[in-house]
Amino acid sequence: MIKVLDPGFFTTAQDIGRKGFQQYGIPVSGAMDHYSMKLANSILDNAYEMAVLEMTLKGPMLQFDCDSEICISGAEMSPRINDQQVLANHPLSINSGDILTFGKVEYGIRTYLAVRGGINSKEIMKSQSMYFPVTANPMFFKGDTIPIHSTAKKASSAHASIKIDKSHFENDSIDVYEGPEFNALTEDQQDVLMTQAFTISKNNNRMAYQLTEHLENNIKPIITSPVLPGTVQLTPSGKLIILMRDCQTTGGYPRVLQLDSNSINRLSQKFTNQQIKFNRIQ
Repeated sequence: MIKVLDPGFFTTAQDIGRKGFQQYGIPVSGAMDHYSMKLANSILDNAYEMAVLEMTLKGPMLQFDCDSEICISGAEMSPRINDQQVLANHPLSINSGDILTFGKVEYGIRTYLAVRGGINSKEIMKSQSMYFPVTANPMFFKGDTIPIHSTAKKASSAHASIKIDKSHFENDSIDVYEGPEFNALTEDQQDVLMTQAFTISKNNNRMAYQLTEHLENNIKPIITSPVLPGTVQLTPSGKLIILMRDCQTTGGYPRVLQLDSNSINRLSQKFTNQQIKFNRIQ
């Protein structure tokens, strides 16, 4: 078991998502940054889809009550075991009673904690991803316990870790496809959309990232239609909204662009006031 001594800002269990239930209005959910989640799992020889802990902006304080092995990947949050700095992107041995804490975020905003053998939280609709009201709680709270596998396997003592391509966190280019209503925009509007830098507003979360700058909108309203994580909607006021992993399954705003999965991963590590540029791909 892991005991949550302090939940941090927003800590949840996530896997690759709750697929196959969108027709019932159930969001896909899952890890915001699949790249970092899969990396943490692969370093431990876990299946890539195993559930991990996703930590946002401020990491939790966690106490382990069994021996285990963990890996931390994603945003750099200065992890420490029993107040001793440890490496990210590296297998780490945990002894019963050890306390894992996190410090200041150096880059990115979401960090992932994988446990050898995975997290044993309850599976609902073929996924362990936390999303209220599908799951009882939207996140972990102080005093919660998280079931994990106990393992006697010891991690390597080598002082080395996998070198991460920092462009995943630093690159401001977001690859997109044309959305179903893209061609309803004028050529001038399309040009602005594809050349202007856009700023991430304070309204960003697991459901959607809203952008600060507006784009003139004279597109006629559309009939409520399917949307996906990565769909870029244009509201009547000209606000651009990029839907993320916990987004709704339908929407009535024009869908002008569509991010691919890698771009959702990259965007999920951006924070308020950072800028992005859309890069159209075929």
